[in-house]
Amino acid sequence: MNNTKIQKILSILGCGSRRYIESQIHLGFIYINNIQVEIGSRYNISDIQKIVIKGKNILFKNQNRIFSKNIKILKYHKPIGEICTFKDPYKRFIVFRNLPFKQFERWIMIGRLDINTSGLLLFTNFGEIAYRLMHPKYAIEREYLVCVQGKILQKKIDILKKGIFLKNVFCFFKTVIDLGQSKNKRWFKIILLKGHNHEIRRLWNYVHIKVCILKRIRYGNITLSSDLSQKNFKFCKKTEIKKLCNLIHFF
Repeated sequence: MNNTKIQKILSILGCGSRRYIESQIHLGFIYINNIQVEIGSRYNISDIQKIVIKGKNILFKNQNRIFSKNIKILKYHKPIGEICTFKDPYKRFIVFRNLPFKQFERWIMIGRLDINTSGLLLFTNFGEIAYRLMHPKYAIEREYLVCVQGKILQKKIDILKKGIFLKNVFCFFKTVIDLGQSKNKRWFKIILLKGHNHEIRRLWNYVHIKVCILKRIRYGNITLSSDLSQKNFKFCKKTEIKKLCNLIHFF
């Protein structure tokens, strides 16, 4: 990693998201080799001997050690009613409240779920991993269970699979699997590749179908296991992390 912007280096080293790192640079809180960092500064990772963020030393030995041992990804079962933000002025329940404390780093959320959606949320300590997993070019699958209400016609499903433009953004379902009827509602399993803001609800709404229940059950190769109850988390296994990183060509 030669002559690279410092916010990208620190993100890859697990010091936080690029946005968070940039905010700390603006505040004058980051020093590399005892020199205060400026926005746009570039470094060779091999030349970095000391990192200080907000007065705390961030230690590492070498890049290979970081990649092989320091990557952490956890899965969290979000309930309806919690919001995906780090701080909320209205004092509502936030997803970060139930995560394990990290002394030097911040958990970085991989994709969001709106307040009325439950299910799988992923968090990591490596900003570059979060960035790639959310970037459209990697086309990482997101799988959901959705309960809808309305007149279900095959031509409507075909429209959703073919795709439409919503506010100049092309949206579509990669896969739509009919799971059957329950009273006057119908359940589907769907797969997305991008996950734009409220994309699922907006797509169904386009064909005049109301989403009643929405739950994410998979992100990439990471699934929401049946033994992970709401408001609880589990650290991903090394094999899961390796496979997930392979999807985004991180190693």
